[in-house]
Amino acid sequence: MSTILDIEIDHVIEQAETFCAEAGIEIKLVYKLSHKSLEIISERSRELPTLYFVSVDMLKKRVENGCFILKKEDQIIGHIFVHEHQVKGHFVYERSSLWVDNAYRNYNLGLLLMAKITEFYSDTFLISIAQTPKVHHYNELLGMTHVTLSKMSLVLVEELEKLGKLRDELNFKYYVNACFEAEIRELK
Repeated sequence: MSTILDIEIDHVIEQAETFCAEAGIEIKLVYKLSHKSLEIISERSRELPTLYFVSVDMLKKRVENGCFILKKEDQIIGHIFVHEHQVKGHFVYERSSLWVDNAYRNYNLGLLLMAKITEFYSDTFLISIAQTPKVHHYNELLGMTHVTLSKMSLVLVEELEKLGKLRDELNFKYYVNACFEAEIRELK
């Protein structure tokens, strides 16, 4: 069954990449963005209820971890960042600030961005904390595993609480990549 899903997800991502090529949209991994771009992204996060507010200073730090953007001409029409946390000497990267312009929302570009950043961070601890069922579905398609707080080490739960990332499990779900899942109970 997972082989079929792997083939289907690969096909969907390939279609999204083809759409980008045909529409003149660049998919770029960047480590720096202009102040103006960061201001626009920050303002988006203020205006959209599905995004948590992210200040320009926070975005400056996050972009240094690597950020995938979708760019058409001079406009950023999509982006995804990661937020770096340190938990007892381990770096944990949280996917954040996923956004795609309304005009491009029916082409699986959000899934494409999630796939790119998930693959980029496949050899380290990657977590997704999300409320949206569509994001949960995408996480599962990308091979991430839903974990409950009871499956995490006590140290990780305490760190999530300190970071303000401890969420109501009825409304939010935690997904981790394979690397993180292998050690999630052992994280001390």
